[in-house]
Amino acid sequence: MLSFRASLAFLLSASLLAATAFATPTHKKTSTTHARTSTRHSAKSGKTTRTGAKSRKKKLHGQQAIDSARVTEIQQALIRQHYLTGEANGQWDSATIAAMQKFQADQGWQTKLMPDSRAIKMLGLGPDYSDAINASGSSFATPKPANDIPAAQASGFAAASGVNR
Repeated sequence: MLSFRASLAFLLSASLLAATAFATPTHKKTSTTHARTSTRHSAKSGKTTRTGAKSRKKKLHGQQAIDSARVTEIQQALIRQHYLTGEANGQWDSATIAAMQKFQADQGWQTKLMPDSRAIKMLGLGPDYSDAINASGSSFATPKPANDIPAAQASGFAAASGVNR
């Protein structure tokens, strides 16, 4: 009898939840206390503009162009690799784009998006961490010779590893 009541209570609560989920929402009519917008034709520009409306300019996000100093570095690297001829001018022009596409295609990489980070690294223009705060003790620095390890530290390593010296 108890399980019957529990299942009945479960069915009732499930049906109430389903009824509220499928109910159609009611819309309230909003009052129009704000200024109406109207269209106005400008004789000067020949365009129709909306007055009273906010400007709807599309915001651009991210980097829009490559810095001319960086373009010069890329061009110099492409010249060194014999993919570009002439002198670096700092302009991301069609010759530079074609040279970068050729370089990336020769590596088997994509050629539509420019430039590929792998290509930049392969041209020798990747990030430089030599001036980093922790560069001297980092994994990309040359390791210290084994005889520079203090004796107490070496014996501690040996004791921890179970190796007898």
